[in-house]
Amino acid sequence: MTEKAVLGLMVGVFALLVIAFFSIKFIKRYRRKGYFKRHWQDLQKYCASKETWPLAVITADKLLDEALKRKKLKGKSTGERLVSAQRIMSDNDTIWFAHNLAKKLKDEAAIRLKQSDVKKSLLGFLQALKDLGVME
Repeated sequence: MTEKAVLGLMVGVFALLVIAFFSIKFIKRYRRKGYFKRHWQDLQKYCASKETWPLAVITADKLLDEALKRKKLKGKSTGERLVSAQRIMSDNDTIWFAHNLAKKLKDEAAIRLKQSDVKKSLLGFLQALKDLGVME
């Protein structure tokens, strides 16, 4: 083979590697958003009954923690990761309200929830997931 042929082959292989890299990155990002969207739709089913409202809030908190971990934010707990993500979040007060409500629900089973608190929490979790780029 001539030098031109070898150089052409190397450029072709490099171009294929670049295309493959960006294709894989795009597919992973698309799947990630689909993953969170599916789980969000599943947890919305818990909103149908007052008895399952706590499960909706706790599940949303777990989903947020998973998104924070995937974004590789520093911290050992959800709260620590939320502190790391403060600059990313558009509504820190609401997400902290939602996270603290989820913690209370995990610790105490007999909490009486208001519909407005559940709604506020879920909207806060949804906005946080959007801010992290895992939901549209």
